[in-house]
Amino acid sequence: MNSPGPAPTARSDQRTGVLFGLIAYLLWGLFPIYFKALGAIPPIDIVAHRICWSLLLVLALVAASRSGNRLRAIGRQPRLLFALLLTALLVAVNWLVYVYAVNSGHVLAGSLGYYLNPIANILLGRFALGERLSGRQWAAVAIAAAGILALAVEAGATLWISLVLCVSFSLYGFLRKVLDVDALGGLTIETLWLAPVALGWLLLFGGAHGGETFGRHASTSLMLVGTGIATTVPLLLFTGAARRIPYSTLGMLQFITPTLQFLLAVVLFGERLTTPHAIAFSAIWAAVLIYVAELLRTRQSADPEPPVERKDLTC
Repeated sequence: MNSPGPAPTARSDQRTGVLFGLIAYLLWGLFPIYFKALGAIPPIDIVAHRICWSLLLVLALVAASRSGNRLRAIGRQPRLLFALLLTALLVAVNWLVYVYAVNSGHVLAGSLGYYLNPIANILLGRFALGERLSGRQWAAVAIAAAGILALAVEAGATLWISLVLCVSFSLYGFLRKVLDVDALGGLTIETLWLAPVALGWLLLFGGAHGGETFGRHASTSLMLVGTGIATTVPLLLFTGAARRIPYSTLGMLQFITPTLQFLLAVVLFGERLTTPHAIAFSAIWAAVLIYVAELLRTRQSADPEPPVERKDLTC
């Protein structure tokens, strides 16, 4: 009989986390294309569909992975259930404001929110989780913050979009990192919290604001169903990444999403590129290069870390 293989090392676990984070942020960066195609539907209806179809998908994943016992264990922990209610509300607010930003022609404001987000993640990692930053990494944060300040001055009346997106998702990611719950179980409980409200909204008010309704056109209906996949896959990858790598590192990876959104806004959607946008873009990517170079330098000089046993097999 073969003996079980060795437990994955912390180093290989971090590589997996980085891969999960990269894929999640790439998918999120392309989201404006998807939601622009649903522009005839009110944002709140789109979010309600995201929740309902996501619930069906995560329940199917729970059944396929035979994770029902884990869900029942979560259900016996009132504090954890309440914490997941809070994360559910945070992600729902983030979804609603983001879809509104895309479909109202404010993709650049959305990208600013997600440019702010990594800075918030790095600061949360430093001050709430005790993750250390080197002098060069602090310099990278300062350069990125200066670039973002240039964007914030330009944002004007849409700054609230950026701030809500930043705060809601930073707190969501932070809580999902520190909560003792696997990615699939946590997301399932979150969607279970939100689903009754979402389904009630669709039954009572769906299509009441002049937009299209589910079932009127096959292509639109299929895209609404697809919001469940588009929502669930990146969130599972993100929470899997958040549990495997330092939150400050996750924060720097997140610059991928707003950069893609920024480029889509200017190149594809024709939003105006201003001088502050160009300054911020240059400053932020200079900061990314400095941070990543320092991260690689410190990793190469570090001693191999001891094996870490992981209990959950979900992403």
